[in-house]
Amino acid sequence: MELNTRGRYAVMAMADLARQGGDAAVPLSQISERQRITVAYLEQLFQQLRRSGLVESARGRSGGYRLGRPARDITVAEVMAAVEEGVRMTRCMGLAGETCLAGERCLTHNLWEALGDEIAAFLGRVSIEDVVNGIPGRQPAAGETAWSSVGFEDRT
Repeated sequence: MELNTRGRYAVMAMADLARQGGDAAVPLSQISERQRITVAYLEQLFQQLRRSGLVESARGRSGGYRLGRPARDITVAEVMAAVEEGVRMTRCMGLAGETCLAGERCLTHNLWEALGDEIAAFLGRVSIEDVVNGIPGRQPAAGETAWSSVGFEDRT
């Protein structure tokens, strides 16, 4: 799966901001400490998040960043798109004329493309508020593995 640190770190930072900030601006140095992401990397991410309207910057002594909208109105997919992070499961880039193998799609292309679409749809339904409060959903029952809960046998 193609999911780089940029998207993961942006979601982590946005969730931290939602949890800590409220209406107050939060300095990147505080997010950096809590999430163990360098300030320089956060500065790059927050520049992109600000351009997308997902965060607002505040200058001055109590400067930092705050959410641009309520956490319930910001999806994980929006955050990832703001930092130019997509969800791609296939080897090809999905560009016109580009294929997985020399001149043709690989045998499993449609499977991985459909999985990527499902992941993207899921991330589009999950808000930053959901991330902070815990993603709602069914947890595996006692003795059940995550794989068996979706119909796969546990062969370990």
